[in-house]
Amino acid sequence: MDIKKYENFHLEEILNLYQSVGWTNYLERISVLEEAYANSLCVIGAYDNEKLVGIIRAVGDGQTIVFVQDIIVLPEYQRKGIGTKLLKAVMDKYHDVYQMELLTDNTVKTKAFYRSVGFTASDDVGCVAFIKM
Repeated sequence: MDIKKYENFHLEEILNLYQSVGWTNYLERISVLEEAYANSLCVIGAYDNEKLVGIIRAVGDGQTIVFVQDIIVLPEYQRKGIGTKLLKAVMDKYHDVYQMELLTDNTVKTKAFYRSVGFTASDDVGCVAFIKM
C-alpha cells in the first residue's frame, strides 16, 4: 500500500470513493467537488498498485489550524489500517500545527477510531462544536 500526495484529480476515481461510502452531497454538485479539491490544503491518497483505494483531504492554514474535511476508504479495504495511515500522514505533515480538527459521525466505531490515533472529543476538553449547514 502506497500513501502519497494526490496530485492529479481524476473525477471518476474520486466519485467512486464517495459513492462507495454513500456520501451523496458532493455527488450532486460535481463542480463544487472539483473546486474543493483544487483549494484544499493537502490531499493524500492510498494506492493498491495504481488503484486509488482511499483519500484524505485537509483544509486550513497549515499553521494554527488544519481541518480534516474528508477521509474515505473503499469498503473492501476498510479495517486494514489504511485510514490510520492516511490520517497519520496528515498528522505528520502538520505535526507543529496548533489545532487539528474534524467532524464525524457520532458512532462508537468512528469515536474509537479517532481516539485510537490521538484525537479527543471536543466535549472532553471543555469545548463544544457548532455547525451551520
